[in-house]
Amino acid sequence: MKLTTHSVFGVGLLVVALFSSCKERGNADREDLSAAGYEVSQEEFFRAAESDDVRAMKKMLDAGMPLDAKDVKGRTALHAAAGSGAMQSITFMLDRRMDIDVADLDGRTPLMEAVLRSTPETVRYLLRQGASPSVKDAEKFKPLMLAVRDARSNVVPELAPYVREDLDDALLAAAILGQAGVIDELTNFGASIYARIDDGRTPLMLAAQNGHASAVDMLLAIGANRFAMDDEGMMAADHAREAGHNLLAERLAAAPQEGDFELSEPVELGVEMATVVEEQVAAAEQEMAAADGSGEETPADADPAIGDEDNAEDASDPGEVAAVDPLEGAVVSSVEVSEVPSASAAGVPATEAPDAIVMRSYRQRELPLRVDSAERGVATMRLAGGEPMKIGEGSTVPGTSLKVIRIHRKMRSGKESGGEPVEVSVVEVEDTNTGVNRDLVVDLPALAHDPVALVEDSASGRYYVARTGQRFKSSDGSDWLVGDVRPNQIVIENMENGETTTIPLRGPRG
Repeated sequence: MKLTTHSVFGVGLLVVALFSSCKERGNADREDLSAAGYEVSQEEFFRAAESDDVRAMKKMLDAGMPLDAKDVKGRTALHAAAGSGAMQSITFMLDRRMDIDVADLDGRTPLMEAVLRSTPETVRYLLRQGASPSVKDAEKFKPLMLAVRDARSNVVPELAPYVREDLDDALLAAAILGQAGVIDELTNFGASIYARIDDGRTPLMLAAQNGHASAVDMLLAIGANRFAMDDEGMMAADHAREAGHNLLAERLAAAPQEGDFELSEPVELGVEMATVVEEQVAAAEQEMAAADGSGEETPADADPAIGDEDNAEDASDPGEVAAVDPLEGAVVSSVEVSEVPSASAAGVPATEAPDAIVMRSYRQRELPLRVDSAERGVATMRLAGGEPMKIGEGSTVPGTSLKVIRIHRKMRSGKESGGEPVEVSVVEVEDTNTGVNRDLVVDLPALAHDPVALVEDSASGRYYVARTGQRFKSSDGSDWLVGDVRPNQIVIENMENGETTTIPLRGPRG
């Protein structure tokens, strides 16, 4: 097509007209912004974002402001909006495909800004829009650890379901810092009071060592064991005393009673655990209903929280629960428990599929003693707060009902040996009051029973107890083995194909 002089002249007029129109619109936008108290600048763009003034933000963009404009710290308007909880501004920018995980010069993302400065609702919204809870800032902190560091307990429930693998580390950090409220929230979502750092110190030991009385009280209230020992045989009281926190040490140093040395069978714990979980679920539902002001019961999917079960008290109106032999699956007794609304069983369920098994709680109890060595029929033991003493086969440990039956060596596999069988020294003891026998392994925590997990069949809502070595069949006929029970997960193995499945600890919110 050949352009004539008139057509070229017409195109030129059109370009001029469009340019003039854009210029006039830009001028109009600037005038409107000026009337609203804004100027077109990065600072004002951030101010509009923080104020949830989406209209002003749009006009600034139309006037040439880049969506991803940054300040001297590398922060964007999305950081500003996230920090102030400006939800409309956040949505406005994300709708324009702004990077939700854009980092400032300190490596901080908008989610981190919300964690440190804003509301749980803002944190929740950003997570649901795809913000990463696993990104680390320049100091190697993830959002959850920032919440722990700054005692932002109100945002922990939003982050915890996304980073369950980090909960134990977060709990240990909260204990060091003395963040009692954070400890409470973390344990609601499965952080384990039995967690340890490399030298064997527990959260209770760390809180005591740093003199944090409120954190110590919280940990004791949710079942932490003051008699637990680290790799050097030191208890929480010892750490407090060594650090100069004498009053706290005195509170933790009460001598163990004979009942603290009692051995028990794992099957006996299932009913207790199920009862406590139900009690705490009911309490959480009542609390949430009261907060809503409705006075009505909270729906089952309203994400109630639970804590650890060790210090719960029995309620009234007992119901009947069947206790099941964990290894054979046969009913062996019937016991009374309180407030378990539906009949529940202690054992491992025959579920539709492994995914239907949900771990709800964990229980272990450490005896107030440690076996330092064992050879030639003599064991060297230390009771909590006491000096090492020699105990021979056939003798009773002073101050306890524990009798040394046999000292021998055996092959044992565990996480401390990487799952490989190793030979260990073992002291077999019997509780002369209960008749229960246990093997206490040299240099490992002396447990009153095998570690057990409370699991729920999510399809039926029924509870069961699982422990290492237990076999069960799912309803499709698959044969399964409980390979390991840990404070924050259980591992099951398909006996037909050798595949393993890890089931994490989840409270009702999970």
